[in-house]
Amino acid sequence: MAKRTAATAERRPERRRRSDGERSRTAILDQAARLATVEGISGLSLSRLADAVGMSKSGLFAHFGSKEELQLATIETANEIFDEQVLDPAAQASTGLGRLRALLDAYLDYVESGTFPGGCFFASVLVEVSMQPGAVRDRLLAFLQDWMGRLEAAVRDAQREGDLDKSEDPGQLAFELESALFLANTQFAVASSSQSIERAHRAIDSRLEAASA
Repeated sequence: MAKRTAATAERRPERRRRSDGERSRTAILDQAARLATVEGISGLSLSRLADAVGMSKSGLFAHFGSKEELQLATIETANEIFDEQVLDPAAQASTGLGRLRALLDAYLDYVESGTFPGGCFFASVLVEVSMQPGAVRDRLLAFLQDWMGRLEAAVRDAQREGDLDKSEDPGQLAFELESALFLANTQFAVASSSQSIERAHRAIDSRLEAASA
């Protein structure tokens, strides 16, 4: 019994260190995602991030072995936040049109809530890395393809259910709706005015009304 108790006591600090390490990593990546929307994902150096989170550069090396590893982990963190705030709420919709509207509304809420100081994380960093081939660009393009695919799939479902006109090109409609979101995000990031969000809602309502069956 004494040996088992001693062994258990010896293991506890190790589990606590892992937990502390996970919390540190989460805090680092949350800050990295915020910085990326202001200073760019290319500006995420270990030394810059160490200053921002109050850690030593060697401490950050314990979590990330390279700048690219840090950038990719930052993208995954931003993706998790996007899923939680935009995709998950829309998944509850029971119709294609309901899911489409939920995705669009949740995106605008995500922007207006100030989740990131520079607006939508992906809208910010996609433009930055568009001409920089590599794993970071590939991961961001995968996000964009998935997002546009979800909008287009919701349009197709709404057409099949009879809520949107079947003559509409799903890809074109998804593109036009995303255009409203993109401009609203850009203007909100620059001016922090809800006017751009309201205009995006009106543009979306008008376009969907024109596309209704």
